Amino acid sequence: MRLAPLLGLVPFLFYACSASRPAPDAPDATTPTDAGNVDTSEPFDAPAPLDGPFGWDVSDVDATILHPCSLPGSIQYTSTGVVVVPGGSGGGPDLSYLTVPTGFCVHYYGTVGNVRQLRFAPGGELFVASPTTSTTGGGLDGMSAIAVLPDDDHDGLADSVLTYLGSLPSTQGLLFAGGFLYYQNGTQIMRVPYAVGDRAPSGASEEVADISVYTSIAHWPKTLDIADDGTIYVGNGGDQDDLCDPLHPFHGGILALDGTPGGLQVAKGMRNPIAVRCARGHDHCFAVELGKDSSQADFGREKIVPIRQGDDWGFPCCATENTPFAGITPTPNCATVASESESFYIGNTPFGIDFEPGRWPAPWGGSAFVTLHGSYGLWTGARVVAIGMDPTTGLLLPGSDLEGGDTGDVSDFAVGWDDNRRDHGRPAAVAFSTDGRLFLGNDNDGSVVWIAPLSL
Repeated sequence: MRLAPLLGLVPFLFYACSASRPAPDAPDATTPTDAGNVDTSEPFDAPAPLDGPFGWDVSDVDATILHPCSLPGSIQYTSTGVVVVPGGSGGGPDLSYLTVPTGFCVHYYGTVGNVRQLRFAPGGELFVASPTTSTTGGGLDGMSAIAVLPDDDHDGLADSVLTYLGSLPSTQGLLFAGGFLYYQNGTQIMRVPYAVGDRAPSGASEEVADISVYTSIAHWPKTLDIADDGTIYVGNGGDQDDLCDPLHPFHGGILALDGTPGGLQVAKGMRNPIAVRCARGHDHCFAVELGKDSSQADFGREKIVPIRQGDDWGFPCCATENTPFAGITPTPNCATVASESESFYIGNTPFGIDFEPGRWPAPWGGSAFVTLHGSYGLWTGARVVAIGMDPTTGLLLPGSDLEGGDTGDVSDFAVGWDDNRRDHGRPAAVAFSTDGRLFLGNDNDGSVVWIAPLSL
């Protein structure tokens, strides 16, 4: 049956009784340069702003889906059990393995091989980075392309998979800003003119920067995002076998696009900053850092860290503040390593992050949502977690899963990939749509699904 009459009632009853986030319910049945010299008043070489945010005129855009959880094929998690809304075109994977909190629904959207990044265009279309260069997700059938998956009929399903830009075997970073689509092509950060509604490029691409201060074959992705002040940050990977050099040159870390060919070095001491994402309202950006493999006994940890000029996060010398990795001589000084507040067990592999824009009810509203990719080859720990954010500062509230479970302000939100069977893939990319749905991209089986509260 349809639950339209319950759309407001179920979430109200559930959240009114919840003082904190509940667990998902099981279903029934080099030295950095001074940043003060950089003009960050708007994106690098961007055109004059238009009416919309970051230079977009979106006054004529109407891409809202009303009551998405009532769409055919939605799997609703209600107080009395799991209900599937009849109808839908089918063709997607069986999502019954997924478990989300009561008061939410899950819906299949589309499939693109090796989904490694999701971004929404200003007009609402979903763009996907689908590389073919080797990744650890086990994904097949990558397109060597950036694809667009429109939903023009607003039925919650992608109408088609269109190649927007091809011949891109090593692409992951995507960003819409200042009238352009910025994207990664190997070590290059490129941009192409973009107008709202484009389904194909309307001009030629140009190089913005070539991030070649250090190149890792294994950790080649370069994700990027734009801060409230217009600064565009880019992540660059180091290598697992990097040696502890007392001079600690820049390998893995964060750079800013400042008009120079190689970018401005901002923060260093990272092994693999797999994701860069900015939250709106307080001018804070964050990086998801994948720590040294198999370093659990040496106090290694994965991290989510704020992006700040001059920070050193320690790798490959230090696991964390005041804690050197074992066996390094002479013992490195780790007293100046930046201190993280979000830490994860090595192998749980935080992979993507985005921020709920204020459309969801308590206790999930306003949180950061993080995909955990799980351990390589086993996928243990694959899930989606929510991290609370301080509404005054815009920073993440402290949390961890180092002790084998969620502590502090980290809470499991969506689970089911980690079932010892490895037949449902693993969550990788994450992005909130303009209408408030949480989209998840699976780089193993290529599926894209969305999650929404029944009250949306």
